[in-house]
Formats: sequence, structure tokens, C-alpha cells
Amino acid sequence: MDRGRLITVEGLDGAGKTTLARALVAALHERGREVELLREPGGVALSERIRALVKDPGLEVHPRAEALLYAAARAQLVAQQLEPLLAAGRWVLLDRFVDSSLAYQGAGRALGVEEIRSLNRFATGGLAPDRTLLLRIDARAGLDRAGARGEAADRLEREELAFFVAIGIAYDDLAAEEPGRFAVIDAAQSPAAVLAACLAALEPLLAAE
Repeated sequence: MDRGRLITVEGLDGAGKTTLARALVAALHERGREVELLREPGGVALSERIRALVKDPGLEVHPRAEALLYAAARAQLVAQQLEPLLAAGRWVLLDRFVDSSLAYQGAGRALGVEEIRSLNRFATGGLAPDRTLLLRIDARAGLDRAGARGEAADRLEREELAFFVAIGIAYDDLAAEEPGRFAVIDAAQSPAAVLAACLAALEPLLAAE
């Protein structure tokens, strides 16, 4: 049996990742491709509990502890869900993965991208996405979108603008390093245009089936 495909969706808060992920699953289903949709941190019981911790605005979390918590949640998700699904030939669409930690903790928290990369290589056993869809949006526009949801801001969403600017720059750098894996999509477009661009970026994987 052929190994499945791992597709990740990345971007700043407010870029529209969750909306895209749901639309993408539906669009791929229409094309006859079943896809398992998972999110980070989360996807399994232990990781969902860690998600509640790292997002809780009432907790003080040191940047190194934050990085370790995300890596722990990721390790459990890989072992319990991702590897078994991929080994069974399933496609998985994942809302955030290692690149989020490289950008948020490596750059945003200034812990160092390479240090966070090494930590997550251990956490994931070296698992890498087949394709990464990076929804690119201006940091201020992303925050405005996130605020317009009408939901209380979580611990990370309460950070200053400079934090998100640094993350956006890091995402651009990561995409430039791996142009074969990343597809950079303008998230300022309409949801329909974003979806069409992402489907086009996945066409080589679909055609290879």
C-alpha cells in the first residue's frame, strides 16, 4: 500500500487557515479524495489538553516551556494519529505543524529557528509535510481579522504587533528555503480564490495518484 500524503496549512492568526481547511476537505471529497482533517495543537486527547494550557490567557508560560509543550503535543499527535494514518495510505490535512513552532517560538519568541527545528525533529521523528500551504497576510490585517471573530483573544493572540511581524518574516524565510514544499497563497483574496489557488498547488500530488 502506498504511503499517504501530509498537507499542512500555515500562516498568521487571522489568515483564514481553519476556514480554508474545511473548504479544502470538502473540495477534495468532491474529487473523490478522502482526507482526514486534524489541528495543532490537538487532534488527540493528550494534545487537546496541552492546547488548553498553551492558549490559556490566565497562565504565565515561559517561552522555552511553551516550545516544549507544543513539541509534546506534536509528538503525541504524530505517534497516535499521523503515522498510523499515513502508513495506511490516508491523506491528512493538518491545521499547523512544525513550521508554526519555527515561526512562533523560533522567531516570535526569539528562541532560535534552528533550536526549535532540532527539538521538533526529535518530537516528530523527522516527519515532514508533502506540501505546505502558507496563507500569507499582513500582520496587522491578520490581527484585525482575528479580532473581528468576536471571540476572546487567547494567550498568544494578546501579544504585541511586533511579535506577529517577526513571525510573518520567519514564514517568508521558511518558504524561500523550501520552495518545492511551500505554496505561498495571498490570504487577502476572497475565500473562493484562496481555495482555488490551494487546489492548484495540490494538483501535482493529486495527479501522481
